[in-house]
Amino acid sequence: MRKEFALQPFAPVSLNLSVTGEVSRIANQLTISYRLTGDLNQVLIPSVTAHPYRQFELWEATCFEFFIAPVNESYYWEFNLAPSGNWNVFRLDDYRQGLRNEETIASLPMQIQQTEKLVILDLQLNLDTLVAENQALDISVTTVIQDQRNNFSYWALQHTGEAADFHRRDDFILEIT
Repeated sequence: MRKEFALQPFAPVSLNLSVTGEVSRIANQLTISYRLTGDLNQVLIPSVTAHPYRQFELWEATCFEFFIAPVNESYYWEFNLAPSGNWNVFRLDDYRQGLRNEETIASLPMQIQQTEKLVILDLQLNLDTLVAENQALDISVTTVIQDQRNNFSYWALQHTGEAADFHRRDDFILEIT
């Protein structure tokens, strides 16, 4: 099953940008692809590192993110994917509760391409250590963008709260089997 997405900023932004992509799952292999396009001279984008590693607080800079949760369950995972290649995965017990590193994932090998007008980030992830192959998932796809003036914009499939909040289960609107 393959689903395309186009993210929307929480509040209007003056940046001429677009964040699109697709998510698919074949057996228990999840693939997610992001495309950040537009005037990227406006955006602070970390350079690709030769040796990516698990890093905390990636959301304090330009960062692609997604959240997955088994349908009808309160626990979920947060994935942070920096354009540098650095990454992190957290498991949470419920809405913003029990945050801890997901130790069953030791790396997130990403394919990253950057040009003046395009950043492409592709990730293939085996979900076997997280969920059963027949478990349907709710997914939220998000992005944090830091501009050259150190302003942040928060992009998601939808924003249902009064503030940008990627953890709201109401916004995990892609169901994938």
